[in-house]
Amino acid sequence: MNDTTTRGDVRVAVEDPSATDVLALLQEHLDDMFATSPPESVHALDVERLRVPEITFVTARSAEGTLLGCGALKEHAGGLGELKSMRTTAAARGRGVATTVLVFLLDEARRRGMDRVSLETGTEAYFAPARRLYARHGFVGSPPFADYTDDPNSVFMTLGLQVR
Repeated sequence: MNDTTTRGDVRVAVEDPSATDVLALLQEHLDDMFATSPPESVHALDVERLRVPEITFVTARSAEGTLLGCGALKEHAGGLGELKSMRTTAAARGRGVATTVLVFLLDEARRRGMDRVSLETGTEAYFAPARRLYARHGFVGSPPFADYTDDPNSVFMTLGLQVR
């Protein structure tokens, strides 16, 4: 596994999600998800569910070590990867952090031989920037995948992968 990459002043690395600053960002993420979507439509993972073997969790940090964002790749059977827990700190938004994390996770999925990467995000206006980010990187709408079901509060997207 390529466990680090640097783009500009952003370093993405595999990290345990239980670091204090990461825990605070994950809690902020969960709080926002529950404030934005009905509980049955919240699919964000808490720290314990991010610490399982099938999930690779990464952080984005500045050269000084300040947490800028995070994301995760979950490996499913059949060559499917799933993006989870993509989050950028409020102070780092608009700086390309999410793109850097996304590119790292997509490269990791290719390295592992995954055929495609899918994701679930919300339908609300709050999630529009995320939907635009994924669309810019080639994700297209898709039906539910893995153990997801149709949900009027969810948008499902997928990207077929080619080995670079």
